[in-house]
Amino acid sequence: MGWELFEQGGLMMYPLSLCSILTLAITLERAFSLRRHRIIRGEIVSVIENIKGPEDIGLAVSVCNQYEGPFAQVVRIGLESRYLPPEEIRESIVDQGRQEMGKLQKGIVVLETVASVSPLLGLLGTVLGMIKVFREISEVGVGQGNLLAGGIAEAILTTGAGLFIAIPSLVFFNYFSSKAESLVLEIEKYSNALLKKLRGFQDKGPEG
Repeated sequence: MGWELFEQGGLMMYPLSLCSILTLAITLERAFSLRRHRIIRGEIVSVIENIKGPEDIGLAVSVCNQYEGPFAQVVRIGLESRYLPPEEIRESIVDQGRQEMGKLQKGIVVLETVASVSPLLGLLGTVLGMIKVFREISEVGVGQGNLLAGGIAEAILTTGAGLFIAIPSLVFFNYFSSKAESLVLEIEKYSNALLKKLRGFQDKGPEG
């Protein structure tokens, strides 16, 4: 039954199938990668909270070196820039944060593209199906209903398939965009806490 519907949908069912595969693959990958505990590592949070003085920074750097990911990278850059003026430390953290934000949003833009393109592909399939219907009408007239069914089915199926793919794509795009933004804000919160501590160490004098 499924294959018959696919064949009835005509040529545009192939790019629509590709769109559905992309949506599924990116959704599964982002659902796995954007889990909070994979990004906001509890060990790094604990290290930031327990930095009491310059002598604790070496341990903090070694903990960050044990982990990959945006949070570890941003904190590591902040710690390694600790001898710079506060504004330069902030700038280093912000620059690194911008680079890491791209990793959090990786693939999400594809979901937005699929959500936009799928209905258009469905509409194109509808137009092609109706062209087929009118061509058959011109050749055999309106009395041969069974000959017209293929074109009508193609017109209806591609529109339905396009919407069926676009709606979840848009939902997942909004969900993962919101989740990535939430993680960025959390990373920013801990980065600001780290920056405040580093500024306090500088105010007390050189590291000794």
